[in-house]
Amino acid sequence: MIPNNYLEKVYAGFLGMNMGIRLGAPVEPSFWTYEKIKAVYGNITGYVKDYKNFAADDDVNGPVFFLRALYDDAKDRELEAEDVGRAWLNYSREGIGMFWWGGYGVSTEHTVYLNLKNGFKVPLSGSERLNGKILSQQIGGQIFIDTWGLVWPSNIEKAAEYAGKAASVSHDGNGIFGARFIASCISKAFSTENVMEIIEAGLSKIPVDSEYSRVTRDVIQFYNQNPLDFTLCQKYLEKNWGYDKYLGSCHIIPNAGVCILSLLYGEGDLSRTIEIATMCGWDTDCNAGNVGTIMGVAQGMKGLADKYRKPINDFIVTSSISGYLNILDVPTYAKELALLGYRLAKEEAPKKLKDSIKLGEIYFDFEVAGSTHGFRLSDNNKFMLKHSNEIGYESEGSLEVIFDSIAYGQGSKVYYKPFYRRADFDDERYKPTFTPQVYPGQGVSMSVYLNQWQGRDIAITPYVRNTFTKEDIKLAVEVLKNKQWQKIEFIVPDTDGSMIDEVGIMVESFSPGTDSALGSIFIDEFNVHGKSKYTIDFAKQFFEFQCVTPFAHNHGAWGIEDGCMSCMSISQCEAYTGNYYTKDISVKATVKPINGLSHNIAFRVQGAERGYHAGFNGENKVALIINDFGFIPLATVEYKWEYNVDYEFKVLAKEERIYFYINGEELICHAHDKFEYGMFGFSRLDAGRAYFKDVEVEEL
Repeated sequence: MIPNNYLEKVYAGFLGMNMGIRLGAPVEPSFWTYEKIKAVYGNITGYVKDYKNFAADDDVNGPVFFLRALYDDAKDRELEAEDVGRAWLNYSREGIGMFWWGGYGVSTEHTVYLNLKNGFKVPLSGSERLNGKILSQQIGGQIFIDTWGLVWPSNIEKAAEYAGKAASVSHDGNGIFGARFIASCISKAFSTENVMEIIEAGLSKIPVDSEYSRVTRDVIQFYNQNPLDFTLCQKYLEKNWGYDKYLGSCHIIPNAGVCILSLLYGEGDLSRTIEIATMCGWDTDCNAGNVGTIMGVAQGMKGLADKYRKPINDFIVTSSISGYLNILDVPTYAKELALLGYRLAKEEAPKKLKDSIKLGEIYFDFEVAGSTHGFRLSDNNKFMLKHSNEIGYESEGSLEVIFDSIAYGQGSKVYYKPFYRRADFDDERYKPTFTPQVYPGQGVSMSVYLNQWQGRDIAITPYVRNTFTKEDIKLAVEVLKNKQWQKIEFIVPDTDGSMIDEVGIMVESFSPGTDSALGSIFIDEFNVHGKSKYTIDFAKQFFEFQCVTPFAHNHGAWGIEDGCMSCMSISQCEAYTGNYYTKDISVKATVKPINGLSHNIAFRVQGAERGYHAGFNGENKVALIINDFGFIPLATVEYKWEYNVDYEFKVLAKEERIYFYINGEELICHAHDKFEYGMFGFSRLDAGRAYFKDVEVEEL
């Protein structure tokens, strides 16, 4: 039975996970021992490092993208381990992002990815038989599974089963036991805050004689005898279960001990639990992330301390092959997880929850308590931004923007960032890449309510920002009426081949300094919707995070030359962008083949292993090809083509009909309905070189 507060628990659990990851990440390298952490940071009671925005982390990537097996394959049946293995291959860019690419035989995940790619089936891909005991029992078995617990509330049997299947892709033995344990703890936390009940639930789903079970019970016994000082337990754990007892870069058993230690000594407090997990050292972001999920679910909203929650601001970065999916809004994602939970439990989800998910759109209703959906201010001095549960447009929540003593000439932008650049981050953790979530031609709407206490008129100006010129493109000014809701709507203007990295409103007052304005503006039902129509000018793009904006590259050497995107490869390579949920589309681009026999436009691409490709494929041949974990030609025609010549390629995909044109001539018309939506981009399926430019995109 799904609990009434399910969505809030999922939201708190996912936030708790990310709070723990962000807290532990700066002291993750193994040279950060407990002693060094204590010497540098003392008793940790808050984030040890400020970030402009926290970049991607493997502890988030795995839970977000491996769970997509429930969308791609296990849509109407029970999950199989092989489904998760396919998600590994489909959402990863080989050698970059997603997880630690530390080398075959060194990094468990790198080793397993190559096993999968070379045809080893699950669970052999992660087995001790294939990879040995050391690799198969590293920590990855439990750090990628939090979401499997979140979608099975109070059902520890199914949480353990699904997590075990997911972990078997890459791990064995204690690696799988850790997955079953953590997922069961998360599931149990939906029905109790009692830490011992939660731990016992996890233990009930792993073998009693396993090493994972033994370290857990050993820590429990020590805690019962020494319940006041976690540092004593940390020293005991290091002496009896430390890294020196296990081989490999990051074994699961010592870190399992830290998870149990921090749960017990945290005494049911989310903040203190992740702080202790971080101070103990070893794999700090993984451990703090796992226990953060458990205690986030257990405590719910009351456990989310502002000092940890506010810097996250409902915004998480991931690093998959989809730049669109890599910009993750936490409340929206929590709703998606909740819908999966209802689906798996075979219960009808509330209509309000179902209606709040609009795939391919930005839709923020501010219904989740405390949610901000990543909105920001340009002026944090005279303006303050917070969630409100006092007023909403046909709802209970909204975003409140408080303005304090503003006069003419003083204002602030209130905006959402639909696209990110390298300068938005302090580091390059796991190399995230981004595709805009807002494009020219789309409609933007929001409901706005003014509650003014003092001063003259308040005006708002809708705007978007051009990331190339940094220009704020302003639309029609609107003066707000006090004490009533107003609908603000506009069409995103063309940016002449550049991308948009801000969308929102500018707030200003007509008050003189002697009568400054005070009050609040409430924003609700923020929605970006409709069909886009835009161009990509590579002279206005950048090479960041090892990619040409706004693309995510997989294989090959890509760059910008003379206003073109260049590509050189010794084998298959791809570059993908666009709204992940785009259905009918027209894509036009100029393609110049330099050498090699394969040069394509890709469309309706759902990952590295799913999508369509059309273009030159063979000497004097044009082909439409489907990639469904293997490339298969669907249609091939003769066409004489040459090197060093510009060709205008056009793909038109409308419902099940696919058309391909070169220089205006229709060459292929084919019906195929395997993939109904996806990204677009370019690909080459052999060694060679090519240039791409003059990209025109229109959703149909």
